[in-house]
Amino acid sequence: MTDLTLYHNPRCSKSRSTLQLLEDRGVQPTLVRYLETPPTAEQLRDLLSKLGISARQLLRTGEDEYRELNLADTALSDADLIDAMAAHPRLIERPILVAGDRAVIGRPPENVLELLP
Repeated sequence: MTDLTLYHNPRCSKSRSTLQLLEDRGVQPTLVRYLETPPTAEQLRDLLSKLGISARQLLRTGEDEYRELNLADTALSDADLIDAMAAHPRLIERPILVAGDRAVIGRPPENVLELLP
């Protein structure tokens, strides 16, 4: 089975539920506590590629940083948004499960099941 990595925030109920769902199936992913160890801009570009979504789709729009940095501005490029997420990891939607060259956001947590064998 492909190694699994979960970008995890233990304070987030969806992230905890996703981890529990995986563990209940005997799967123990490598955990990346992305608030403590934020992904670089390059790692975020790789994640976006695996997710098949734009940088804007990975943004958490309810965070204070979203408003403070005026990230709703549609003139901002993906590179601008990626840089903002790298500098302010709370802006990154979570949890994200990565399996090889594919990834999925665990919202709802059951979404991660599509990456399991």
